[in-house]
Amino acid sequence: MDAVVVRDLVVERGRRGVLHGLGFAIPTGQLTGLLGPSGSGKSTLMRALVGVQRVRSGEVTVLGEPAGSPGLRRRVGYVTQAPSVYGDLTVRENVRYFAALYGRGAREADAAVADVGLAEAAHQLVDDLSGGQRGRASLACALVGEPELLVLDEPTVGLDPVLRAELWARFAALAAAGTTLVVSSHVMDEARRCDRLLLLRDGDLLADTTPARLRADGGSPDLEEAFLALVRASAGVPA
Repeated sequence: MDAVVVRDLVVERGRRGVLHGLGFAIPTGQLTGLLGPSGSGKSTLMRALVGVQRVRSGEVTVLGEPAGSPGLRRRVGYVTQAPSVYGDLTVRENVRYFAALYGRGAREADAAVADVGLAEAAHQLVDDLSGGQRGRASLACALVGEPELLVLDEPTVGLDPVLRAELWARFAALAAAGTTLVVSSHVMDEARRCDRLLLLRDGDLLADTTPARLRADGGSPDLEEAFLALVRASAGVPA
């Protein structure tokens, strides 16, 4: 069963096209990387998946319902680039608050805090955290709900390599347990950690592929070089 189905999705901002008739499907339990340079339409597409983006035309179906349906509120988790947490509460208070909204307890909340590497900062006010720590606190608030679909907009920006690797391992474990994840990044190195890749360029879906196929189609073992080769090919530029 597909967790996400997108058909002919068109989004415009003013008179400028942002997404140009995108179409794809994401199977349940898959870790999908949404990759592309800044301005390619990644965040707009993610907002469309969670139902908070006005679209001109097309359909977005999530877990069998139209994106944004009331029935999806407890089934979909969304972490934006701007942390969605309360600055005057501690990390633990934030996560326990969201846990209560999802019908979860303190034990699950504390486990989510530990999962994002914030156990030692659990009693700190969010306003006193670094930008990267605030992002992790926001991620913990999404994880504690144990959503069926988790949409993460560049969750590893500003994190050190060790923590980035730990979070990607956590994402892989969630997918293996049946959670569907869509994770955006502009860092091609993170593409190798995904089951599947959606590559965006200027609002178009350049490729719906896997890391192995991207290397083969791009003619390079380096994912970034392979992606650039596809960009050049799509623009008609000789290799």
